[in-house]
Amino acid sequence: MTADRLLPRAASLELWLHVSVLALLLASTVRYLTAHGLGDLGAPILLTAAAFLVVWFARLPGRWTPARAILVVVLFIALALLAPSFSWLAAPVAFLVMRDLSLGWATGSLTLMVVAVSASWTRVRGDLDPTVLVGPLCLTVLTVVCYRTLAAEARARQMLLDELRDAQADLVAVERRAGALAERARLSRDLHDSVAQHLTSINLLLQAAEQDWVPRPASARAHVAQAAVSSRDSLADVRRVVSDLAPDGVEPSAHLRRLLDEVVAAQPGLRVDLAEHGTAPRAVPTEVAQALVHTVRGALANVRDHAATDRAFVTLTWDDGQVLLDVGDHGRGFDPRARPERRLVPRRGHGIHGMQERITRLGGHFTVESAPGDGTAVAVSLPLPQEIA
Repeated sequence: MTADRLLPRAASLELWLHVSVLALLLASTVRYLTAHGLGDLGAPILLTAAAFLVVWFARLPGRWTPARAILVVVLFIALALLAPSFSWLAAPVAFLVMRDLSLGWATGSLTLMVVAVSASWTRVRGDLDPTVLVGPLCLTVLTVVCYRTLAAEARARQMLLDELRDAQADLVAVERRAGALAERARLSRDLHDSVAQHLTSINLLLQAAEQDWVPRPASARAHVAQAAVSSRDSLADVRRVVSDLAPDGVEPSAHLRRLLDEVVAAQPGLRVDLAEHGTAPRAVPTEVAQALVHTVRGALANVRDHAATDRAFVTLTWDDGQVLLDVGDHGRGFDPRARPERRLVPRRGHGIHGMQERITRLGGHFTVESAPGDGTAVAVSLPLPQEIA
């Protein structure tokens, strides 16, 4: 019965429904007692109003939510038939019905409410006024159709956003595979054009030296000397290829950016905006690059697991002699002073404590700013060696 609701749950809607019910119920009760006093119907009306109030504010288990909404509708109909002034409660009751009941039950409940209100006002007026019946009925139909249309458009827009995120993830994966294939092709060309050619030349020179070793010793020594030169050239080419693959103690900043892009792209269900400011140096120390990558990975894992949001941001700023990293979200946040043993050292290893130790060990600064309902921000600053900066 709770599937296919017309309205989503929202804290602001809940608050204003409560305020509206209290105001309208109090005003309708005061109006009735002022105009009619207790009389014969005073006691039943007050008892029904009290029951309506208790059921409205009852904190029942989730599976009883539809039953609570139906009971509220029944009590409202009873109040409207006993005293037409209570018909103003139709507005908050209608929102409750559209939020907690499925389409069929909501439509039936709203129809019964319209009939009850129309019958009550017709009884008071003494004659049948078509506008009293047709007006609320048309308003109810338009409201239901409007919310159904908005809900359908919201679902369609969400589907488009999901498809767009999937397409972007596929594009990132394709580009990453294409980059890997291009790098493999480049290495293959480099090895073929340099190392393989030198080894072929060395092999031919040594074969020639073997043939000339006895009859032409001078020529054989020349072939061996040329082979030695070719082997040194080959060794230099090998060292260059290895240096391109694993720089000695530094990470090219472009490679660091690619690593961050891969970490960001590997967050399922999380959209991350990655931005870079300032002029990046040609290279950064390997331990600094690793610390930045591990911090981003751990902070985004905490966002995904605890922040209750699908958006986050990562900002990398190159400043004078240091690099600044900010990772944050606008999720539900937390109190860093509350239960630090759970928040700072989670079991899965993405803890703030571990990030802080890694950054502090490199001489950097690590701070966390958060508050319940105000998101979380992790700020890191790491110094760069003067020859790098």
